[in-house]
Amino acid sequence: MGILKLKPACQDYLWGGHRLIEEYNVEYDGDVCAEAWELSCHPDGLSIITDGDFAGKTLKEFIDTEGFEVLGRNCRRFKDFPILTKLIDAKEDLSIQVHPSNGYALQNEGQYGKTEMWYILDAKPGAYLYYGFKEKISQEEFRQRIQNHTLEEVLNKIEVHKGDTLFIESGTLHSIGKGLLVAEIQQNSNVTYRIYDYGRVDRNGRKRDLHIEKALDVTNRIPIIRNNSDYPHLADCDYFTVDKLNLDGNLTYRMQGNVSDASFLSILILDGEGTIYNQGEKIPFRKGDSLMLTAGSGDYQIEGKCDALLTTIREKAAPVRVGVIIGSAETKIGLVNDQNNIIDLESFPTLPKRGHDAIIEEVSNKVLDILRKNEIPLDQCVGVGVGVPGTIDRRGGKVIYSNNIRWNDVDLVEKLGRVIPCPVRIANDADCAAMGETVAGAGKEYTDVVMVTLGNGVGGGIVLNGKIFEGGIIGGSELGHTVIVHNGRQCSCGRKGCLEAYASVPALLKEIKEKTGSDMTIDEVFEKADDERITAVLKQYTQILGTGIVNFVNVFRPQLVLLGGNLSDHIPYFLDDIRGMMENECFGGSFGMIPKLQAAQLGDKAGVIGAANL
Repeated sequence: MGILKLKPACQDYLWGGHRLIEEYNVEYDGDVCAEAWELSCHPDGLSIITDGDFAGKTLKEFIDTEGFEVLGRNCRRFKDFPILTKLIDAKEDLSIQVHPSNGYALQNEGQYGKTEMWYILDAKPGAYLYYGFKEKISQEEFRQRIQNHTLEEVLNKIEVHKGDTLFIESGTLHSIGKGLLVAEIQQNSNVTYRIYDYGRVDRNGRKRDLHIEKALDVTNRIPIIRNNSDYPHLADCDYFTVDKLNLDGNLTYRMQGNVSDASFLSILILDGEGTIYNQGEKIPFRKGDSLMLTAGSGDYQIEGKCDALLTTIREKAAPVRVGVIIGSAETKIGLVNDQNNIIDLESFPTLPKRGHDAIIEEVSNKVLDILRKNEIPLDQCVGVGVGVPGTIDRRGGKVIYSNNIRWNDVDLVEKLGRVIPCPVRIANDADCAAMGETVAGAGKEYTDVVMVTLGNGVGGGIVLNGKIFEGGIIGGSELGHTVIVHNGRQCSCGRKGCLEAYASVPALLKEIKEKTGSDMTIDEVFEKADDERITAVLKQYTQILGTGIVNFVNVFRPQLVLLGGNLSDHIPYFLDDIRGMMENECFGGSFGMIPKLQAAQLGDKAGVIGAANL
């Protein structure tokens, strides 16, 4: 379904009028319609789909059913639907108010702050609004003027006219004056700190609440320089990009465009009427209508005589991400930029005995700490990825089972999301390492990579078409638990003959001790590799490992196979022999394509970078 036509949710605030019903075709039975929330997934007012398969459903229900992908890849960085579009009728003055930043609002209100833009639809003669201060004032003067009712004396009063545009960044004191009709595009938030309300009372005779202390905390007391240029957009920021469409019905009667998979398109009809075409659909519209085209809808065409605001979500400027790897001994937290470089890296002992809640709490706090330490605002972080050993339900955001850290059925995404105000994704730690090597390491020139990690166990991750391969059921791939010797050695998983029972570092060291009678470290093994007994063990180890790799190649047909883990420093010892096995034993042999075999490059940084790319 490409085109969604929406019915707004209406708000009857005491300062509103009736013009939205009379002039903008808003369907509402009340006497006062102050705001029509034309495009909204906010729980305080949900817009309704009017036709098609989802007629009668809310926009949120549609997104929940169809998946967040209908909003486009540029919206992945948001936990919720990113914007709220309104029509506003100010019959009387709105309160003097301010909106907090994301960081302040998330900490104090549990939702995002608000940056917004206004397009003036109509202005009665002499209509004005307040937009910041005339001159810089101190916080103490600000407080005093609120208390003695002289605040308006220091405010920047602007007379506005039809067609004017203003951008109101969070922290900007503002107020819409009476006699104005306004179209507003804003962040999806309903957080407002009321500073002054002219002593008005509501329908119950009570004064509305003021939020003085919070307003003092967040208000920018330096005059705002208004940008009068609207080129090339009416408004453009990390939260929304707004453009104006004008079809005069004569010289310009038709407009064609394309909705890619980057972002949905919101169309708010300010005046006129016409028809929109997309994916074989033909839907008429008129003044006051709100339409949404889902991401990837492709070519569309608008015909008629109309004015409209077109809103999309662009890619975030200079984003950063956080990657977390929770290991049995140590947890690493890295700040990763858009070039996949680690800006900062912190770690702390995991201490699994203390339980998952304590570990998750420390992860949450450390993530916020590393952002604060590097002076990166919360809204600059587009996501947090977490790698965990064990069986992971990525879609459900749960750790099903992890023997390494003693977790069982832990709702990790939900618990982290209570504190971290960014989208959170999780994956198996080996999958994260494979992704890290694919986007920033030895595999960055490839899209199809199998990585085998050799450590206390044998792990692995599979990246196909640039994405982690998960399969169709919960749990993902377990390369170490593929049987290569029927009825062979006992594996910790309960089966016999698994690759892990032969190719893990403990398995190798155990075999060395059986042949030599000596306990050795892995470095000592390779220092004495010319010892006939050790040479024989390493040859057998190479054949076992090579057999597993040939199996993986035959199943997944990757472009590249990587070897990493605790054996990273010694991987070159095996490469030539395993390459020979691949050439001789991979299906198709010289008639097919034999993937390259290399050592991983990033070491323990791979997991952090890969997690940050989830």
